[in-house]
Amino acid sequence: MSQQVDRTGERTLAVVTKVDKAPEGLLEKVTMDDVHIGLGYVCVRNRVGEETYDQARIEEERLFKNHPLLSKIDKSMVSIPVLAQRLMQIQATIIAKCLPNIVKQINDRLIRSSAELDQMPPDLNNVGDAVRMFFHIVKQVCTSLQKILVQGEFGDYPDDHYFHGTARIAEMLQRYAKKLPAQCPRRSNEPFLMEEMHVLEETKGINLPNFLPRSAFHVMLKNKVATVDQMPQDLISEVWEYIEDLVIKIMLRHSENFPQVQSSCRRAIQSLMEKARARSAQHVKELIEMELVADYTANPDYMRTWDAVMEGQKKFMEAIKKNSKPTRITLEGFGEVDVSHLRLHADSAEQAFDLSARLTAYWKSIVLRLVDGLALHVLHGVKRLVENDLEEELADELLGNNMAGVERMLSPPPSTGTKRDRLKKSIVLLQQSKGVVANIMDRISAADEI
Repeated sequence: MSQQVDRTGERTLAVVTKVDKAPEGLLEKVTMDDVHIGLGYVCVRNRVGEETYDQARIEEERLFKNHPLLSKIDKSMVSIPVLAQRLMQIQATIIAKCLPNIVKQINDRLIRSSAELDQMPPDLNNVGDAVRMFFHIVKQVCTSLQKILVQGEFGDYPDDHYFHGTARIAEMLQRYAKKLPAQCPRRSNEPFLMEEMHVLEETKGINLPNFLPRSAFHVMLKNKVATVDQMPQDLISEVWEYIEDLVIKIMLRHSENFPQVQSSCRRAIQSLMEKARARSAQHVKELIEMELVADYTANPDYMRTWDAVMEGQKKFMEAIKKNSKPTRITLEGFGEVDVSHLRLHADSAEQAFDLSARLTAYWKSIVLRLVDGLALHVLHGVKRLVENDLEEELADELLGNNMAGVERMLSPPPSTGTKRDRLKKSIVLLQQSKGVVANIMDRISAADEI
């Protein structure tokens, strides 16, 4: 039967009962071990009738001492006391094998509980302790944001790309730059240069006919800038929305031990972001307005582009004035255009071309300023937020009104106190368990040596 659970017999101990009833051949059976009993044999005499335990042991000892056959069996293989000792040894061996794993589990649990207790908020006894803890949290938040939004370090969040702040903001700027038209925008449903000719018609005055009215350029410039003036606003809205969410997540992470002040911190951050959005909106407004103040650039690329476009003016005028020339031509800066409708306006077509050439060359400078100026503004705004504004706004919110905000830190939620007590009790119990197991292992070691 034992082979069903112990095929090799290594874990089997055979107990021979009622040896006084059938002693013949027992010596040979327990010494030959034909069935391979790994833990050996123990022969015992059962109690008879109303015998007490002590009476039974006396009779058993007399039996194995005086019986002509049973007395020949080795004394280490007979009697209830020997069986009890063997069972104790087997049990001790099994326990000794399990104890190292038990000790490891206790140590692991003790380390986890101690680490969890260490991570819990310290007991704050007065307002001074609360203020120090508040500035410690603010320092942690600002340090994290400095890494994420300014330095481009994301070691704290290697796998969460949302927290790779500089990369995400750079992507927003790249998308914004791609949305801005690289070429001067034109009305898709209007023939080539007709917009310019309408503007020239409405801005003409009593002056020399070969002078390009500057007001015409300003009107055209205003129309072109109006087609993109919403794009910078969209960018700053996207950037500050992302930064607000990121700052709140970082703040909540570092203040998780003090949930009673998180709502105040959130209000401070939201207020700060409204101010940042207002500054950026004003900057964008001024950026657009500056483009409309004057037509100026120090960019040498303007003259190079204008010269390249004006080289096609001769080809353009020939296509208009000479009916033998094809009406679809390819011009630098404009691509393939149809000029057939301009043959009826040959007298003003040359000025319209000149006006469009200036706009085409100047547009590159406008786009460059809209991209570079806004990118630098965003970077400056983020740096200002991390290094100055965030700490000031949080301090105003929590330290103002007679320290009302930080005083709430002195009253931790009931769950925190309950968790702290549970961890302390668990640590004490684990330490006691560790000591008990160590004593058991020492006793087992001492017994083995004996």
